[in-house]
Amino acid sequence: MAEIIQKDGTWAFDGDALRLTPGRDRNVSLLRRTLGELVVPLGALAGISFEQGRKSGRLRLRLRDGADPLLHASGGRLTEPNDPYQLIVESDRYGVAEYFVDEVRNALLLDGVPAAPVSEYLLPGPPLPLSVSAGDGTASFDGEFIRLEWNWKTEDAKAAAGTRTLAVAELIAVEWQPAAGLENGHLRFTVQGAPTKAPPKYDPNSVELWGFKKDPLMALLAAAVQARLPHPTAPAVTDAAPEQPRDRPRPAPGEQREDDHDALLRRLRELGELHRTGVLTDEEFTLAKQAILKRM
Repeated sequence: MAEIIQKDGTWAFDGDALRLTPGRDRNVSLLRRTLGELVVPLGALAGISFEQGRKSGRLRLRLRDGADPLLHASGGRLTEPNDPYQLIVESDRYGVAEYFVDEVRNALLLDGVPAAPVSEYLLPGPPLPLSVSAGDGTASFDGEFIRLEWNWKTEDAKAAAGTRTLAVAELIAVEWQPAAGLENGHLRFTVQGAPTKAPPKYDPNSVELWGFKKDPLMALLAAAVQARLPHPTAPAVTDAAPEQPRDRPRPAPGEQREDDHDALLRRLRELGELHRTGVLTDEEFTLAKQAILKRM
């Protein structure tokens, strides 16, 4: 096992996976602290490098294209402080960093891991439920539904449309764009059959971002949604409804509502158990419970 411990974080490698844990130093970004520990399987790696500097160096992981929903959702636009696949190394630990790189490279070579793109996500995306307040609204996600709520800074016409609830099944894309210069950023959801070209300021399916501290957290929410959308290499889905099997009649409306209601009750029981065992905090449990109750 190889391990390097720094103020910026701890990286450990056991031969099968890398465990990336953000440090508790105040300079560690809010995004990395919120994302928490990442477990990266060896098969998701395309390479690793170490760059030495005069006062500090930097370990960098390069993942295979399509392996991580966070990298796909952010489109390479995460700045260095927010990149979970980089680690600042102090000069007195350069030898340890070089040893770490050699161990990972040898494992990649012995296992014959290709650097080619993958056709499925090899990382699960950020943990849920997740709620982020930034820009002109708050976006929450429980794994099935996204809820968009507006604040006092939202443009009037957009706010007048009220709170939005979008089902993952209705989405064809999610996009996170950080603010750059005088251009505002956004978190935008594209709904199947209802694309919009309106600016994020007026688009009820978008949160407008202005370049403040919490903006990068919207990339985490975008990644959590992206992890539940078809992989970018999957065949495009047409708008035509799939043909129903001839030997399976469509459920009656009453039967469908009953099935949905039972599923929601099961989900409530699962959330209660997660809350009792301490997996979910009080705030996370309340948010997820409210999302389910609104659908009942």
